[in-house]
Amino acid sequence: MTALAEATASLDKMGYLDIEVDPTVDLVAEIQRLKKEKNAVILAHYYQESEIQDVADYIGDSLGLSQQAAKTEADIIVFAGVHFMAETAKILSPSKKVLLPDLKAGCSLADSCPPPLFRKFKEKYPNHVVVSYINCTAELKTLTDICCTSTNAVHIIESIPKDQPIIFAPDINLGKYLIKKTGRDMVLWNGACMVHEIFSAEKIAKLRARHPEAKFIAHPECEPHILETADFIGSTTGLLKYTINSDAKEFIVATEAGILHQMQLKSPDKTFIPAPPNNTCACNECPHMKRNTMEKLYICMEYELPEIILPDWVIEQGRASIDRMLEVSEKAGLNKD
Repeated sequence: MTALAEATASLDKMGYLDIEVDPTVDLVAEIQRLKKEKNAVILAHYYQESEIQDVADYIGDSLGLSQQAAKTEADIIVFAGVHFMAETAKILSPSKKVLLPDLKAGCSLADSCPPPLFRKFKEKYPNHVVVSYINCTAELKTLTDICCTSTNAVHIIESIPKDQPIIFAPDINLGKYLIKKTGRDMVLWNGACMVHEIFSAEKIAKLRARHPEAKFIAHPECEPHILETADFIGSTTGLLKYTINSDAKEFIVATEAGILHQMQLKSPDKTFIPAPPNNTCACNECPHMKRNTMEKLYICMEYELPEIILPDWVIEQGRASIDRMLEVSEKAGLNKD
């Protein structure tokens, strides 16, 4: 049984997972009260439900949120996101209590690269430097030489000497994008995000025909054939900034639909259309991200559970790969989110 499974089973025995919230409770008011009483800060990823984003202290990409939390004087960090994000927050703020509203909020991309299997894979390429996308487990970070984000990935790859072979993990689509952008021949781990692999090129083409003035923007975790037709490719934050600064009035957005809430708030005069997936539900939401709810956020803060606990060696070794990335990014003057 994994540490996550053990923790979930333990909470289940305590009856924590069966707690129900009185429907008459003003959740927003109660969450605000708990923030003050417990000196807590709420971080919400762009892919969270709009209600959670609205009550959060900081909204953004995973690494940027963890960095923001590390700068605060808060005693408790409540991360409304998925498990690997809360782990990153714990790595960067080891002395603070880090909570995750739903311990089962995992990540298909992080889960696609189990550390024991990757360790064996890595042994096949002993002379390779390992670059891992920040969207991976804390333990995988301990097997990584340098992390990257979707914002700084190109620069991180280009900062490595050209004669130094590279393993890139865990996202194969981001890896293929980086190979195309940098010209580097990297060994790729075959992992992917379930949300970013379901977009339908055929449906997007039909949608663009109905909205000829719309800009099609996509996250680099999307498959290559989707990215080939994009007007702009960027991180979640990069996509948001593009929609703010662009003169276009319509955008077709190929990433998790939660970001559309912030796009609409920042540009209320513009129209944002989620790119259609290749399935029957016509939705492109991450089921793991959506496990977090306002009720779970309230319960999490009330009982200060579930808490993210990491071994000291994971924090120390995982931190090294993040620190190296931040050092390279800082020298280049890059936005680190």
